[in-house]
Amino acid sequence: MFKNLMITKPIAAQPRVDAGEPVEGSLGGEVGFKRTLTAKHLVMLGLGAVIGAGIFVITGTAAANHAGPAIMLSFVIAGFACAMAGLCYAEFAAMIPASGSAYSYTYATLGEALAWFVGWSLVLEYLFAASTVAVGWSGYTVSFLDSLGVHLPAALTQAPINFCTHEAAVAGACEFGKFVTTGALFNLPAVLIIGAVGILCYVGITQSATANAIIVSIKVLVILLLLAFGAQYVNAENWLPFIPDNQGGDRFGWEGVLRGASIVFFAYIGFDAVSTAAQEVKNPQRDMPIGILGSLFLCTLIYIAVSAVLTGMVPYTTLGTAKPVATALEAYPSLLWLKTLVEIGAIAGLTTVILVMLMGQPRIFFSMAQDGLLPRFFGAIHKRYRTPHKGTVLVALIAAVMAAFLPIQLLGDVVSMGTLVAFATVCLGVMVLRRTQPNLHRPFRVPAVFVVGTLGVLACLGLVATMPLLNWIVLLVWTVIGFTIYFVYGYKHSKLRQQLPPR
Repeated sequence: MFKNLMITKPIAAQPRVDAGEPVEGSLGGEVGFKRTLTAKHLVMLGLGAVIGAGIFVITGTAAANHAGPAIMLSFVIAGFACAMAGLCYAEFAAMIPASGSAYSYTYATLGEALAWFVGWSLVLEYLFAASTVAVGWSGYTVSFLDSLGVHLPAALTQAPINFCTHEAAVAGACEFGKFVTTGALFNLPAVLIIGAVGILCYVGITQSATANAIIVSIKVLVILLLLAFGAQYVNAENWLPFIPDNQGGDRFGWEGVLRGASIVFFAYIGFDAVSTAAQEVKNPQRDMPIGILGSLFLCTLIYIAVSAVLTGMVPYTTLGTAKPVATALEAYPSLLWLKTLVEIGAIAGLTTVILVMLMGQPRIFFSMAQDGLLPRFFGAIHKRYRTPHKGTVLVALIAAVMAAFLPIQLLGDVVSMGTLVAFATVCLGVMVLRRTQPNLHRPFRVPAVFVVGTLGVLACLGLVATMPLLNWIVLLVWTVIGFTIYFVYGYKHSKLRQQLPPR
């Protein structure tokens, strides 16, 4: 039984293509996608996914509730872990250009059961990521509409429950980190944006590549304006103490810095989303490493710079909102013009993040369904739009429900945990494959692979260890549900196992 669970998919069964060559049928089943993307598209896709959520949403809550001004160190730590994983992703993506991302890589190296676990973790990652960013999008949209004199009812702009922030705890309103009721019904703007982006993903994203590039350019321009003008209002006293004293648990101190790193790791999932588009790339062996590593390097520099400016402009305790950049700019009347631009840039930028998340999740479902581990429903391709339309509808519906009723801090935490688990598995898998199949053609090779891979595993699992008990419970419940589905359906219908000779 255990040996059957560890069965691996031969690398030869993975799609191998040259530039511009259409995909033929394979065990991986990546049939029906158009190969239209280039390295430039991938870098822009990565920037579209990465530049947004971390800057416009997660940075503030992580600084306010855990790391303080040392959120800059949190980004350095998370960036290091991500760099190690990114190198391993690049080797896999060039060698196995499959739409299943870490799921496909694990299937080829560590076995079907672990591949299922990673794929199921990626489901958790993308679903919660889309919901998290939608909540942030709602915060900036409501703020922008308020500046125009359009005021939406508070009952329709936030989740009915939330976490008590540090600022509220200091005021004596509640106990830090505990759930509190908000009196709201549900987050309507978050639901609407997921619905709109879901429709776009349904009809196809190839046509939106140019639009994505334009929006990314606007995002980067807005961030550069923030850095240029916001830096003039930085007060160095706001950076002191740089690492606030620990006040219990993972609240500030070095524990808070590490906890902050595990949270802001959410910001880096964009390069993982890049790998899910491998089946739509003209020359994946060359372009995938460029897209993954290029977007990762640029985004890390931007994140550290923005976190420095934000925590320097205002006390970190005020940043625990769904719109931290706008919150910082509101403190300076002379920068209200920039606040409006930031809100517009955030609204547009976060939209592209949701787009990439809702694009990536159905393609992971698609790969798992083509391998027989999920019902054929998830592997259906629309005859006209050539997209995994059924999976897209299902993912959008679930993401909309979570965005409507769950707070942003819980959503962001769970995303980071699923991401870290997947990244650690990829780092382990690339080392295993170097041992088991050293002669495979590798268009890109990780330098000092056993050092890089080991550091990647330790860094990712170390950040997972800082997660609170609630996150572990969520992951455990999610894993039990996943393996129940696997043993009830996936194990019996695995196409790879069906091709084995009878015993």
